[in-house]
Amino acid sequence: MITKFDSSYVGTVDMENLGYLGTPINDRWYSNEQLAGALHKAVAYAKKMDGLGYDTFWMAEHHFQHEGYECIPNVLMYAVHLAHLTRRLRLGCGFNVTPMWHPLRLAEDFAVADILTGGRVTFGVGRGYHTREVETFGAPMLDAEANRELFEEQVEVILKSFREESFSHQGKHYTLPPPVPYRGYDLREITLVPRPVHSLEVWQPIVSGSARSLDFMARHGIKGVISATAEQFVEQWFRDYQAAARRHGRELALGEDLILGFRMSIDDSQERAMERARPYFEEHAKVMGPLGMLRYSEEQMKAVASRQAQAPSGATLEKGVANRSWLCGPSRDIVAYLKDVEAKYPGLDHVMMAWAIGTPREMMLEGLTRFAREVMPAFA
Repeated sequence: MITKFDSSYVGTVDMENLGYLGTPINDRWYSNEQLAGALHKAVAYAKKMDGLGYDTFWMAEHHFQHEGYECIPNVLMYAVHLAHLTRRLRLGCGFNVTPMWHPLRLAEDFAVADILTGGRVTFGVGRGYHTREVETFGAPMLDAEANRELFEEQVEVILKSFREESFSHQGKHYTLPPPVPYRGYDLREITLVPRPVHSLEVWQPIVSGSARSLDFMARHGIKGVISATAEQFVEQWFRDYQAAARRHGRELALGEDLILGFRMSIDDSQERAMERARPYFEEHAKVMGPLGMLRYSEEQMKAVASRQAQAPSGATLEKGVANRSWLCGPSRDIVAYLKDVEAKYPGLDHVMMAWAIGTPREMMLEGLTRFAREVMPAFA
C-alpha cells in the first residue's frame, strides 16, 4: 500500500522567459543574492511539507550552476539546518554525488547529520551527470566506466564504515587505512567515529535499469528511486530490481524497497494543468536533454544508457502525460492513477511528487497543498 508521500526540490531560482523559445540555458547568469535565494525557497518548501504531513523532502547535491537551475551544494549541511526548522519531516539526500567526495568524509558527515537530527536524514548516493561538477572535483565523468568503477568502490567503503566497528579496504582507488606506523603499532584497521546510530538504509537513483547497477544495489541492500520515467520502463525496472534481489537471496514484493516519482501539475482540468506546466516542462527538457537525462521514450532511454546528449525538442508534455512520467490534471484523476499503481505494485509504499526545474515558489507551494489535501487522504 502507498503510505508515504515525498517531494523533491533541487534549488532553483525563480526564472523568467522560460521554455523552448525562451532564454538559452548558457545565457542565464544570476546574481549571488538570487542564487542564495534558492536556499531560502527550500526553507519554505520544507516547512510546508512538514505541516501537510509529507514523509521525506529530498534535495539534490549540485555545484557551480550560475544559470540558477540546481543550487544546493551541501545537502547534509542543509538537512541539519532544516531539521531544526521542522518537527517530523525526514530530509533525504537525493543524491550525494559520491565521486566528488572522499568516501570516509562523506560517511563521517552523514553520521554527524544522523546523530544531530535524531535519525531524520536519509542517505543517498549517485554517480553524477554534470561533467562540470564531477571533473572539476578531480573525478571521472566523461569516462563512464571509470566513473562507475570509482563509485562502486566508494560505496563499498562507505557501507563497510557504517556496518563494521573497524575495517580495512584494499582496492584500485583506496587502501584504507594506509600501511603506516601509528603510536607504536602498524595501522591495520580504522574506525569511523562516530558511526550512524539510526537507520542505515541507503538509496540510489535508477536511471537506465542496467543489470550491473541493479545487481550492485541488490548485493549491498541498496534501495532504489525511479523518477520521471515512462511507465513502460518503470514496470520493467521494478521487475528487474525484484529479480536482482532474488538472485542475492532476498524475496521482495513487486515495488518493495523502491520509490516511484512523478512530475506533477494539479488543476481543475487536464488542459489547464498542462497549460500551466508547459513552460516549466520545456525548461526542464532544455536542461536535461543535453545531459542525456530525459526518460520519456525508447530513443531517449538509449541516450541515457550511453550518456549522450538529446535534442530537447523531441520531448513534449503530451508524451510525458501519455507515458505517465508526468501527472497533469484534477486531483480525482491523480488519485485514480495512483490507485492503479498501488494495485499493480503491491510492495510499493513510497511515491514522490516533484516539479520541473524553474517552477516558481508559489506554484510549488500551491501544488504541495492541493496534493496533500485532495490526493493524500485517499490513501490514509
